[in-house]
Amino acid sequence: MEMSKPTLLENERKVKSWIIAISVIIPIAVAVLLFMPAKVNVGSDWVYFLPHLNAVINSAATIALLCGLYFIKTDNIPYHKASMSVAFVLGAIFLVSYVIYHGAADSTSFGGEGWIRPVYYVLLLTHIAFAAIALFPILFAYYYGYTDQRVKHRKLVKFAYPIWLYVTVTGVIVYLLISPYYVH
Repeated sequence: MEMSKPTLLENERKVKSWIIAISVIIPIAVAVLLFMPAKVNVGSDWVYFLPHLNAVINSAATIALLCGLYFIKTDNIPYHKASMSVAFVLGAIFLVSYVIYHGAADSTSFGGEGWIRPVYYVLLLTHIAFAAIALFPILFAYYYGYTDQRVKHRKLVKFAYPIWLYVTVTGVIVYLLISPYYVH
């Protein structure tokens, strides 16, 4: 049974409201976790494995994003959708892992010196800035693709895709630069 046009519009309005709410709440929650004075005690050191896992997840997400680009350029829509769904799920898993880690572990200070120090901080700050704004266009782009609203999807991915790719790639680079300084 098909939904009526007003019902479809109301459903889309609800989805868009959720996307906007999630896009605002998650960056705020991450900022709170990063700067909260007392960390959550998880009773174990297992959380110190999470940055390594996050780098693997980001690497896999980067590969999925690149595959998605290849598949859309070769007009293979089913494989494009599958690749982008894999990237989306990996991004969600990463986000959960990232929140757990930063809720339980103190932030690691970068110990590099010389020319690498400003390089690291430029990468880190641009990574953080783009990560904070990335959720909004990514969620909308994914929604438009999922619901086969191709015109809106194409228009939005011109911005969402490069931001998402930049965040996944710089996430791995930042990890590689700071990983020698992890305490655990």
